[in-house]
Amino acid sequence: MRETFHDELAQLGAILADMCAQAAEAMRQATQALLTADLDLAEQVLSADAELDAQRGRCESEAYSLLALQAPVATDLRTVLAVIYCAEKIERMGDLAAHVADTARYSHPEHAVPAELKPVFSELGAIAAQMACRVAELIRATSNDGFAELADTDQTVDALHAQVLATITGDRWPHGPRPAATLALATRFYERFADQAVSVAKRLEFAHTGALPDNGR
Repeated sequence: MRETFHDELAQLGAILADMCAQAAEAMRQATQALLTADLDLAEQVLSADAELDAQRGRCESEAYSLLALQAPVATDLRTVLAVIYCAEKIERMGDLAAHVADTARYSHPEHAVPAELKPVFSELGAIAAQMACRVAELIRATSNDGFAELADTDQTVDALHAQVLATITGDRWPHGPRPAATLALATRFYERFADQAVSVAKRLEFAHTGALPDNGR
């Protein structure tokens, strides 16, 4: 019975890792759509988001079944609850990537990101996608040593977010208030995506150790 239970937990972990990989790819594609004003690619990202929603539902349904049928305790209980928590966070990462794609669609045929900010948004997209991939690695390896690393990376995202805000609110900003508002929202989507990745890593560490790492999150 316990072997079957742990096999089912491993299957849920595989779904979570796949969700992270999908969120990473969605962010890569959404960033490309944003930087190139590619409407078709933006639509592709938006359409694919439904799959992440479905996977979240599957994870939650199977995790609740395990709680009802297996009555896990201690580490096993923390792991099942972590699946439910992480599925919601990863699905949210997909939503945030979709919001980036929707920004590209909203601005089309114009480019939402002016030339002087394209390197910053390109870096934001790359880092965010890498963070999602790193979370997938932690899930597959059942590792608990990635939280501090991702929290450090999140600081880089926060700094880039602040850089964009300083640029679009500065006296030398030449593009007007409407593009500034669009970019303020877009950069917030990246910042929140990174926050969700850190939250998942934090909950994974809790599932393994029974103690939440304390960094103010």
